[in-house]
Amino acid sequence: MKTSALASALLLAGLGFVAAPAHADNVPPVQDTPYAPGTLSIHVDATDVAQRIFRVQETIPAAAGPLTLLYPQWIPGNHSPTGPIDKFAGLTVKANGKVIEWTRDPLNVYAFHINVPEGASAVDVEFQFLSSQGGRQGRVMMTPEMLSLQWDKVSVYPAGHNIRQITAKASVTLPAGWQAATALHVASKNGDTISYEPITYNALVDSPLLAGKYYKQFELNPGASVPVRMNLFADAPKNLDFKPELIKPYRELVQQMYKLYGAHHYNHYDFLVSLSDKLGGIGLEHHRSSEDGVSADYFTDTKKNIFARDLFSHEYNHSWDGKYRRGADLTTPNFNVPMSDTLLWVYEGQTQFWGYVMATRAGLWTPEQARDIWAYAAATYDKGRPGLATWRNVQDTTNDPTIAQRAPLPYRNYQASEDYYVAGAMIWLDVDAKLRELSGGKDSIDNFAKAFFGMNNGDWNVNTYTFEDVVKTLNGIKPYDWASFLRSRLDGHGPLIGGLEKHGWKLVYTDQPSDAAKAIEARRHTVDLTYSLGLSVGKDGSINDVLWDGPAFKAGIGPSMKIVAVDGNEYSADAMKDAIGASAKDKSKPVELLIKEFDSYRTVRIDYHGGMKYPHLVRDTSKPDTLSQLFKAR
Repeated sequence: MKTSALASALLLAGLGFVAAPAHADNVPPVQDTPYAPGTLSIHVDATDVAQRIFRVQETIPAAAGPLTLLYPQWIPGNHSPTGPIDKFAGLTVKANGKVIEWTRDPLNVYAFHINVPEGASAVDVEFQFLSSQGGRQGRVMMTPEMLSLQWDKVSVYPAGHNIRQITAKASVTLPAGWQAATALHVASKNGDTISYEPITYNALVDSPLLAGKYYKQFELNPGASVPVRMNLFADAPKNLDFKPELIKPYRELVQQMYKLYGAHHYNHYDFLVSLSDKLGGIGLEHHRSSEDGVSADYFTDTKKNIFARDLFSHEYNHSWDGKYRRGADLTTPNFNVPMSDTLLWVYEGQTQFWGYVMATRAGLWTPEQARDIWAYAAATYDKGRPGLATWRNVQDTTNDPTIAQRAPLPYRNYQASEDYYVAGAMIWLDVDAKLRELSGGKDSIDNFAKAFFGMNNGDWNVNTYTFEDVVKTLNGIKPYDWASFLRSRLDGHGPLIGGLEKHGWKLVYTDQPSDAAKAIEARRHTVDLTYSLGLSVGKDGSINDVLWDGPAFKAGIGPSMKIVAVDGNEYSADAMKDAIGASAKDKSKPVELLIKEFDSYRTVRIDYHGGMKYPHLVRDTSKPDTLSQLFKAR
């Protein structure tokens, strides 16, 4: 795990930043002093949307002598070393108009060594960021209608300095007539070139830009001294043609967040929303903005997209949880010092929890829809993660951003990838239930939220914490052995549905899918048979995942295979469900599948007779319904 990379690190005096450990490479260690040579100047030509190329010109003040330039590697919000160095090309470095040689560090491919000649006071750097062309190259960042510009991908910075001590001024040239939205403040405009006010380099990277042809903005807190805005960019004008009242729940979201925390940590906030089926989807948090990628018809086909709405409550919540309060081991002095993700069950897990809860309090979901989602989540940690019941635990999954970096995994249910999100939400639901139990209903997780995140109104510096700080805050609300309570759930192997049961609801499985299950299947173009046959199957019969030790697994089926036929009929989702229903009525009849594996075909018979199984919540009337209290708007 990434903690080991920081084991010998020293704490920078008084700032809570982790200093760089000694490396075998030649990268200078980080010093927490102002970058004396001056302000970085970064210009991006983003006009080549057809070929999807960002062209970068950068001037970096520097003294004569050795200089190492770093391309950002450890990207905030990704929690992992995912800086796309594979798309960095055409590097040219000049000083006083003359080309100077650079050398890439053989032990650190993100580091470039140069020697600044005598008489030079800066280096001029040019390169291109060759953004994804599609396929397996990563997220598409440019289309004919819009673009997503993230400054970490289009800049380098001097090694040996804390990024909070480096000042940068950025500018961008957009395609003719396009508009842009960002948390940065505009200094000037000249035609299609926008220049932004100087800002620290870490804050620049935390302030991406979304631009496009078709744009509409809504104020989410009209008349407030601290504005919150929703900036919508669309594939076509028709995607922006919706009733203005659809914005009302998003305005309510702002008010519910303020009531929960009692403070905010920005001087303004911008949702950067792409309504697109072309630009790559995204949900990425920033301190004063978020990148929220949804389908082009998100506002014009609301029923289809209802279960994507918690994206907004999730990413907005990160301004408090993750950007303002941040795990001490995630708070590094620059973007090339490894992060340690041990506290992601707070950063992402509690944000997943509040994403669900605040979507309900704001009216983005009804309580019934919220219960469907919680049932879906609970089933995962009841029967859908056999790996967590045997060899892994939730704490270990915080290493997954480094291990897998979100690549597709075989037998994901057994590997249990990045479960600190939803498993973390289940743990925090349990915390809420325990606080209510200990206090006789007087206290809840709302008290924790306000105490832990709701201080220093308007401050958007980073405020770090440790596991001990979490425990201390919980004890300040209601004394208990919170350390053991949390560690048993983070480090143990049992199901994580206790919080729902304490809130007065039971998890059951029936043969009828909930609206959430239907929507999730439609969105993923799958049929989810996890709790029956133990399969998840794509639209064409390709098997996405196989539940470890489930009926299909025991019959010899793997995720690499394809279902061609079901009970002698061509594969379809309905054919699968009909076969499962038939086997439930006739206990002697197996589910018979014709499987294609590479270029071979074979028949597999699954001896399963339990019928379709979908998760639902039902009331346990022997206990108070505190879940409804949790969902209720404040």
